[in-house]
Amino acid sequence: MNKNKTTSEYNVLKEMCHMHAPSGNEVGMKMFVLNYIKENSKNWKHKPKVIHGDGFQENIILIFGKPRTAIFAHMDSIGFTVRYGKQLVKIGGPVTANGFKLIGSDSKGLQEVELQVKDDKATGMRSLFYKGKRDFETGTELTFKPNWREDKNYIQCCYMDNRLGVYNALKVAETLKDGAIVFSTYEEHGGGSVSYLQKYLADKYKISQALISDISWISDGVSYAKGPVISMRDSLVPRRSYINKIISIATKNKCAFQLEVEGSGGSDAKELQMAAYPWDWCFVGAAEENVHTPDEKVHKKDVEGMITLYKALMKDL
Repeated sequence: MNKNKTTSEYNVLKEMCHMHAPSGNEVGMKMFVLNYIKENSKNWKHKPKVIHGDGFQENIILIFGKPRTAIFAHMDSIGFTVRYGKQLVKIGGPVTANGFKLIGSDSKGLQEVELQVKDDKATGMRSLFYKGKRDFETGTELTFKPNWREDKNYIQCCYMDNRLGVYNALKVAETLKDGAIVFSTYEEHGGGSVSYLQKYLADKYKISQALISDISWISDGVSYAKGPVISMRDSLVPRRSYINKIISIATKNKCAFQLEVEGSGGSDAKELQMAAYPWDWCFVGAAEENVHTPDEKVHKKDVEGMITLYKALMKDL
């Protein structure tokens, strides 16, 4: 992949991909998003009500007009927690391979290290360590070292999942008249935040339908540059009538899209599915290669198609 100068169009996404925000420590992303809203919302067609702070942990909700549909975009990423010495424990489900560059900061400063993987053939167990000049303090979080690459067609870096989902939501916010946007936390490591966020939206605004702004996978049935994925199912099965409505709106608006059927994977939708409220939901997002590695790769056509599709859905749902 050729390295070219980053276009200003994706500078915000690049900056977010460099943010340290593993599950449980999303403060950096929260502050970035809040500052972005403060600086840019004056240029949006409609100014939202911004909800955050006490009772919302690190989550943010934007309310535009009279919302009917909520976009959920999680701000957290996968990573690792330093156990004792040079031992590591996964945050979420990162791919592990010898030599992956990791970075982290403790009271002694920033350090770059290498991931080390040790497989015990007798037990089938895998142990994770890091190789560095010094030991990190116990509890330090490590994340993949960002390496942004961009050419005419592709962008590639760690944490496209889900900084691209956040980027999409911020682009949709520029013209959104009626709707809610939720920037959630903890998605990569068991969830938890959407459970109370959906209750707030259902109680306060009577919202009962959602779009999950997240990143899917390139697979045998999903290709680059053919539009974002409308997922018909993953490990959970959404209500078919709602999926059909989304497909109908996408078709009517001549939006490029691909249909996805998987038997595994999940998202913020799992907490909507299990909620004590009748939520409809659909996962809609660009697909990437090299999922949960330092080299997540997406096609620019799919990024732009995702933004276009979301604008149409939020208008017509």
